[in-house]
Amino acid sequence: MTFTVETDERLTTVDVTESIAAAVPDDCESGTCTAFVEHTTAALVVQENEPRLRGDLESFLRDLVPDSGHAHDELDGNADSHLRAALLGPDVTVPVADGEPTLGTWQSVLLVECDGPRTRTVSVTTTEA
Repeated sequence: MTFTVETDERLTTVDVTESIAAAVPDDCESGTCTAFVEHTTAALVVQENEPRLRGDLESFLRDLVPDSGHAHDELDGNADSHLRAALLGPDVTVPVADGEPTLGTWQSVLLVECDGPRTRTVSVTTTEA
């Protein structure tokens, strides 16, 4: 199953936990769920969905990777986006029990947009144990 996410800023986070949960079949007793963002300038992370922490994550990525000065910028000006997404990775895998992703109390799945605004596609697969 796939779903899309609309982003409205160059570097931002979007909670996609509910969309991933909706993609897990109700009859999946136990197993794993993998979500994969189909882009090289976006990422997925498991993290707390708290606005200040999300802002801290965005600031951390801005501080860690400068906006400009990269060789790839000569091609299309978004090397920073590729580098930020590469640090985080395109996928997350979480356990599934009773048809639901099993996340901790404060855990959510966040899409990290590094080159927005864009429309992003996330694919979700479930494997039963």
